[in-house]
Amino acid sequence: MAGFKTFLKSGHPPTLFASFLYFDFCFAIWVLDGALGPFISKEFGLTPVERGFMVSVPILTGALMRFPLGLASQYIGRKTVALIEMGTIMFALTWGYFFATSYTNVLIMGVMLGVAGASFGVALSLGGGWFPPEHKGLAIGIAGAGNSGAIIAMLFGPPIALAYGWRTAYLAGAGLMIPAFLFMLFFAKEPPDRQKKELAEYLKVLIQKDSWVFNISYILTFGGYIGLTNFLPTFLHFEYGIPLAAMGKWSALIAIMASISRIAGGFIADRFGGLRVMIIICIIIGVVSFIVSGMPPFGIAVLFLIILFFGLGAGNGSTFQLVPLRWIGASAIAMSLIGEVGALGGGFIPNIMGFSRQYLGSYRFGFMVWGVLAAGILVMYLVIQKHWTSTWVGKGGMALTSEERAKRIREGRIREEVGHGV
Repeated sequence: MAGFKTFLKSGHPPTLFASFLYFDFCFAIWVLDGALGPFISKEFGLTPVERGFMVSVPILTGALMRFPLGLASQYIGRKTVALIEMGTIMFALTWGYFFATSYTNVLIMGVMLGVAGASFGVALSLGGGWFPPEHKGLAIGIAGAGNSGAIIAMLFGPPIALAYGWRTAYLAGAGLMIPAFLFMLFFAKEPPDRQKKELAEYLKVLIQKDSWVFNISYILTFGGYIGLTNFLPTFLHFEYGIPLAAMGKWSALIAIMASISRIAGGFIADRFGGLRVMIIICIIIGVVSFIVSGMPPFGIAVLFLIILFFGLGAGNGSTFQLVPLRWIGASAIAMSLIGEVGALGGGFIPNIMGFSRQYLGSYRFGFMVWGVLAAGILVMYLVIQKHWTSTWVGKGGMALTSEERAKRIREGRIREEVGHGV
């Protein structure tokens, strides 16, 4: 308890909580079409491929908007961008309530829901920006636990759809954003870690090798999380015959593990190193993905899906213990880029699942793809770890002390620039 009090005193808790609420409610909106998927599918008579594409649209559009939003936040401030984004989301959801009356309009609505998915890099950088390096893993893990918004969508979206129609869930989502908007407006403060550089300096993040190591890794963990979370109601309903009234509850039970473990992943990574944690996580995700690909009985499938989501969440937390250590002063841009590529990868899951079901008869192929990806990323981390721990990060992925970092700068192992490239 004393350690947590020390953690809170080291930063600005109101901003951290505002970031959590902002990300939490944005995440709920982002996955809303996933929670409502079976209802929309039944109304418009969609094929498995159409269902998969519909669920993937918010993921893909949200992913594509993450880097531009992170770039904007570097210039006008993360708090300002968050407020503009939440206002836009409330307008879009109100539009959806009145005009989402065809499959085409549902796809248009999915594009607008993607605005909510772009909140990732802004929220995590805003929440973690007040905290020192030794506590960033936990701070960013807490802000990132806003992915628990998926639970809100899964628990409340289907019951609202059953009682009042699925379009009413959009209007309820607009109301959900109001408290997050007000708390951000009155209690959050822009952190002091924002650097203002030329655009070309920030864009260096795009071409640095380490950013692409993280991009590929985040496809596995966050891409897996957002893609599978959005697809869970459809998977459980059409593969295991779970009723519409119960599918959201089962989906929430499974997905909540990723929110819990995201905080744990950041906390453990602070103490033992994000590299060590990621190596273990890759093994867990790979093994469990292949087990689930066998389409075991429902009870066994739920157990291993819970383990899978626990691994995905912990991997997300440990990844973003490392990122702000690598890109000091440009974390919003780096997080947005990595979040963008990761979410783009997640957009492929519903499509892979849809094609697998329609043309191969089951969803097993999608899980097998993720198992193979986990094995490849495990090898990548084993290869890269020696270089990283001799330059910008300590043993196992631990944060460097200020003395050790200064020593490595003098030795030329770290260059002082945006992203402190190596």
